[in-house]
Amino acid sequence: MRLPEAAVTSAARMDAALPAMLADIETLVRCESPSADLDAVARSADVVARVGTGRLGVPPERITIEGRSHLRWRFGAGPTRVLLLGHHDTVWPLGSLQSHPYGVVDGVLRGPGCVDMKAGLALAFAAAAALPDRAGLTILVTGDEEVGSPSSRALIEAEARGCSAVLVLEAAAGHGALKTERKGVSMYSVQVTGRAAHAGLDPGAGVNAALELAHQLLVVAELGDPARGTTVTPTVTAAGTAANTVPAAGTFAVDVRVPDEGEQARVDAAMRSLRPVLPGARITVTGGPNRPPLEAASSAALFDRAATLAGELGLPTLLRAAVGGGSDGNFTAGVGAPTLDGLGAVGGGAHADDEHVLVAELGPRAALVAALVSDVLATPDSSGATNRTAPSGAARP
Repeated sequence: MRLPEAAVTSAARMDAALPAMLADIETLVRCESPSADLDAVARSADVVARVGTGRLGVPPERITIEGRSHLRWRFGAGPTRVLLLGHHDTVWPLGSLQSHPYGVVDGVLRGPGCVDMKAGLALAFAAAAALPDRAGLTILVTGDEEVGSPSSRALIEAEARGCSAVLVLEAAAGHGALKTERKGVSMYSVQVTGRAAHAGLDPGAGVNAALELAHQLLVVAELGDPARGTTVTPTVTAAGTAANTVPAAGTFAVDVRVPDEGEQARVDAAMRSLRPVLPGARITVTGGPNRPPLEAASSAALFDRAATLAGELGLPTLLRAAVGGGSDGNFTAGVGAPTLDGLGAVGGGAHADDEHVLVAELGPRAALVAALVSDVLATPDSSGATNRTAPSGAARP
C-alpha cells in the first residue's frame, strides 16, 4: 500500500496542529453535557458545531430527535464512503468541572469527558481538516450515546449502510490499541408480583416476592458462559415496602454482554422463558438486546489497513483489543458496515476520577485517522469510482 500524499502531508502537519487541538478539547470539555440534561446537550451541540465549523470551514446540519441534539457534516455530492462517528454527551453531571477541573500537567490532560470522548471529536475535526478532498466523507456527532443511543440509533444505522468504512472516534483501549471487537449488550428488567400479608399475623397468606426474586436471581446468574465470554449479571434489586409485610412486588435489572449474535439470541430466549417457582407468583420480563456485537470479521480488513498505514507513517505497531463495553460502532457493524473502533484519544479512566488523555498521542492519532480516511476515499468502490476528482471542501445537505 502506498501512503496517499495527503496522508504524508497531514502527518507532517499534526504536530503543528496540536495547540489548536488542545484549544478545541478545552472548549469542548468546559461545556458540560450530561446525557440526561437535554438543555445541557443542546448547549454542547452549539459548542461542537462552532468548533467543527472553525476547523472544517462549513457548518453542520443540526438534527433534533426527541429533544436530543445531533450534528452531521456531509462532504461532496455523492454517497458517503467514510463515516467518522462520535458523540458529545457524557456521563458527568453538571458541576463536575468543580471537582474535576480541566488542566494539562506533565503531558496529561484531564477533565470530565475528556477521553470519552471530547478529545476524539477534536481529533476527528483535525484529521478531516487536513484532507484536501473530503468528498465522500460524513462526520456524525450524536448526543445520546451514553444512555444507549435511543434517539440516534436509526440515524446512525442509516448513515452507515453502504459505507466502505465506519471509523469510531471512541477512546483507544490500553496501550493505544484499536477496538476490533465489542460485545453485544442486552438489558432486562425482571418484575415479580406476589401477594402482601402481615409478616407476624399471617405470613402464609402472602406470596413472597422477595423469595421469588431470590429464586430467579440464581437462575439468571447461571445463564452466563465464561468459556464463551458471555456474562449475565443481575444488578439493581429491590423488593418490599415494610419490614413487617410480606413483599408483594420486587424487581431486578440484568446486564448481558455477549461475543456473538448466537449467544445474544440464546440468552434472550432464556430470559423470556423464566417461570415462577412459588405458587401464585407472577413474572414479567421487559427489555432485550440493545446493541448487536461488533465481531472481529467487521473490523479485520480495516485494522490491517490501519496497521500498514501506521507503519508507513513511522508510528508504533498497532495493537488490537476485544472489549466488553458497547459503542455506536456496534450498530454500524450490525448493519454490515466495515467498522473500526477505538481510533480516538489514547488515555484512560473513562467515567472515572482518573479520566485522562495523553497529549503526546494526539498528533500521531490524528495523522493515522487522516491517513486511513484518505486511503479509503482514494480506493475504488464496487462501481470503480474514487473521490480523487470529486468536488472538495463543500458540505452537502
